[in-house]
Amino acid sequence: MCRRAKRALHVMTATFAPSSWTPPAAARTPWRFGRRLEDSAALGMQWVMKRNCSIAPRDMVVVYFALCTVSLAIAGGFWWFGAKTVMAFAGLELLALGAALAVYARHATDCETITLAGRELAIEHRCGVGIESARFRAEWVRVEPARGDGSLVEVSGEGQRTCVGRYLRPEWRAQLAQELRLALRLRD
Repeated sequence: MCRRAKRALHVMTATFAPSSWTPPAAARTPWRFGRRLEDSAALGMQWVMKRNCSIAPRDMVVVYFALCTVSLAIAGGFWWFGAKTVMAFAGLELLALGAALAVYARHATDCETITLAGRELAIEHRCGVGIESARFRAEWVRVEPARGDGSLVEVSGEGQRTCVGRYLRPEWRAQLAQELRLALRLRD
């Protein structure tokens, strides 16, 4: 038998071999974004949506000081050889970079938390140092898209309204709304 035929035979046997893999338990639940709360006396659900943060604020400080050290060492070499304006421009560059990293770090931990416990739906939105919160009685809550497909999810009831889903991709917001509606129906 030629090599190619042996390779094809090997691929065929691997393709038709039965799989003993079973999907994880999380794949069998209807909750993509939410998780059950079991630490309190009243069972509930919680959805936490966070901003995609590529580097933690603590790590960013370390990276910034490393960049400062390298940049100031290079500028110090130019200063030593008589090009004194390089140090001024290096200082301006590091101040601008520091300001940009401070703005990033301020919003790196932004998140939305939706908690359904008992007869109450609590929504908390953290943006920078500000916190907006709203509480609704679960029986009176309406969950609708704010404008149309892909828009934020509007939660309203008892004269209050707030929008959620800022940190989700637009195509996933409808599924968040479906999860919220399902959890509100099944809360009893």
